[in-house]
Amino acid sequence: MRPLVVRSPLARSLDRALLAILGAGLVLIGVETALLPWGEPGASVLLLFPVVCLAYLGAGIRAWYRRPSNRLGPVILFGGVAVWLSSLQATAVPGLVDVGTIGATLILAVLVHLLHAFPSGRLPGPVSVTTVAAAYVTSLVLQAPKYLFDPNVRAQALFVADDPIALALGAGFQSLVGAAVMVATAVVLVGRLIRADVAGRRVLAPLFAYGVGAALFIPVSTLVLTPVFGLSVEARALLQLLVLGGVPLVFLVGMLRGGFARTGELEELGTWLGASDGTRPALTLALSRALGDPSLTLTFWVTRQRIFVDDHGVPVVPGSGPDRGLVLIELEGRTVGAIDYDCQLIADPDLVRTAGQVIAIAVDRERLTAELRESHSALQRSRERLVDAEDRERRRIAQDLHDGLQMQLVLLALEAQQLANAAGTDTASRSRATELRRRIDAAAADLRRTVAAVMPAALIEHGLAAAVEDLADRMPIPTALELRIDEIPPSSALESTAYFVTAEALTNAVKHAQASSASVRLTSNDGWLRIEVCDDGVGGANPGHGRGLRGMTDRIDVLGGHLRIASEPGHGTRIEAALPCA
Repeated sequence: MRPLVVRSPLARSLDRALLAILGAGLVLIGVETALLPWGEPGASVLLLFPVVCLAYLGAGIRAWYRRPSNRLGPVILFGGVAVWLSSLQATAVPGLVDVGTIGATLILAVLVHLLHAFPSGRLPGPVSVTTVAAAYVTSLVLQAPKYLFDPNVRAQALFVADDPIALALGAGFQSLVGAAVMVATAVVLVGRLIRADVAGRRVLAPLFAYGVGAALFIPVSTLVLTPVFGLSVEARALLQLLVLGGVPLVFLVGMLRGGFARTGELEELGTWLGASDGTRPALTLALSRALGDPSLTLTFWVTRQRIFVDDHGVPVVPGSGPDRGLVLIELEGRTVGAIDYDCQLIADPDLVRTAGQVIAIAVDRERLTAELRESHSALQRSRERLVDAEDRERRRIAQDLHDGLQMQLVLLALEAQQLANAAGTDTASRSRATELRRRIDAAAADLRRTVAAVMPAALIEHGLAAAVEDLADRMPIPTALELRIDEIPPSSALESTAYFVTAEALTNAVKHAQASSASVRLTSNDGWLRIEVCDDGVGGANPGHGRGLRGMTDRIDVLGGHLRIASEPGHGTRIEAALPCA
C-alpha cells in the first residue's frame, strides 16, 4: 500500500493557483477554437493555434510546478498568451481582430525574454533588461505603423490614414531595432556559452540555437521566404506555428534536464555572494527566495554546546515537522549549519544540498555571529538569573529580619516598659528601664529602615505603586508624585528595579544634592515603564562615581532598559530610566 502523501500548505496553495491557471487557459483556448473561421479555405491550418497554445500552457504549468522559485514557467505561460492574442486576428469579431493585430508580434518579444532569462527565469543584468525591454517596445509600439497607415489591414478600426511613406519608414525602423535586439541577444548568449562548462554547453547550445532561429524565422519567413519561394499564406502560417510550438517544449526540457536544472537557483545565490554587505538581503531570505520556499529556515551549528541556533542565537531543533526536510551544510568536513525546508515544495534534496555547498563559507561566517549571539544570550540569561536570585535573597532577608529580630526587639521593648512601670521600682531603675525602652525603640526603627532598604514590605505585599507612594511619603523633603502605571505586568524583577532606581535617585537628592524638593513620575505605555526623578539640588551627579548609580545602571542594563542622567552643576538633577515591560 502506497503511503499517503500530504502536501504542505504552501504546496497546496501553489497547486490551487496552477489549477486555476490551467482552467482559465483551457477556457480561453476553447473560446479561441469556437471563434476561428473553420468554414473558410485553409482553415485546417488554424487548428494549430489551439494546439500551440496548449503546448505553452502545459509546458508553463509543468515548469512552474517543478521549479516554483523559477520564473521561466510564468514566462512560458505568457508566451501562450501571446500566441492566443495573435490568433485573434483570424476571427471574425472586429474588436478581437483589433486586439490580435496590436499583439501580432508579441510572441517575438517573449522569445527574446525566454532566451535572456534562461535558466533562472530572471534577467541577469542591465544589458539583458535593456534588450528585452527593447524587444517588447519593438513588438508592441513599433508595430503601430503597420496597422495605422496600411489600408489593407483587417483591423480597420485602427486604420488612421493611407500613408505609404510613414508605413515604409515605420516598418524599416522596426526592422532595424529588431535586428539590433537580435544582435545584442546573440552577443549575450555567446558570452554565456563561453562561460559555461562542457555539460552546460550541451544544453545551452541547441536551446539557444533553436530559440534564436525561431525568433528570426517569423520575420524572415514573411519578408524573404514568401516572395522568394512563393509560399502561400497557409503554408507560411503552418511553418511559423510549427516552429513556435516547439519553443515551450525545448525550454521545458532544457530547464528540467539533469543537474543543469539547478543552475537558475544557484545563479541567484551566486549573485547574493557577489553583492556588497549593504545591499544584499539576509542569507536565510536569499536562500529562501532562490529555492522558492518561504518557510525555509537556516540554522547554525554551535560546536561548543553541540546545538543548532537560529539567526538570533536561540537554540532550535531543525527538521522536526512531518513534512520537513533537513540537509546539513558542511565545510572542510565539519558541520556548520543546516537547511530546514518544505520537502513538498522542494522535491529534490540534491538541489538543497548543492545550494548549501554554494553558501557554506557564508554560513560559517554567519555561524560565528550566531554563536556569539548565543553566548551573549546565555550571559544575559545568567545576569537575569542573578537579579532574580538577588531579589529572592533580599525578600528572604527582609522577611527574616521582620519576623525574627524585629519581633524580638518589640518584645524587649515591652519588657523594658514593664520594668519601668513595675511597682516598687526605685527612681534610678525606672529611669534606666525607660532609657532602655527608648534605645530599643530606636534600634527597632533603624531595623525597619534597614528592612525597607533591603526589600520594603509595601513592595512585597502591595506592589510598585504602593511602595513608591510610601517612599515619597517618608521623604524628608517635599516630593511630588505622579503615577500612571496600570499597564505593567506583575514582575518581581521589573518592580524591584523600578523601586530601587527611584529610591536611589531620591536618596542621592537628599544626601548629596542638598535638594529642597523633588518630583517622581512613573508612567507605562508602548510596552515600556518610564521613570523620571528630578530634584532642585546642586547637580553634578556622575554615574561613574558611587556604587549606587553604578548598581542602578547595571540593573537596568540587565533588564534591557536604558538610563539617562542630566545633572549640570547648579541646575539640579534629572534621572530618566526606561524598562521594557515584556
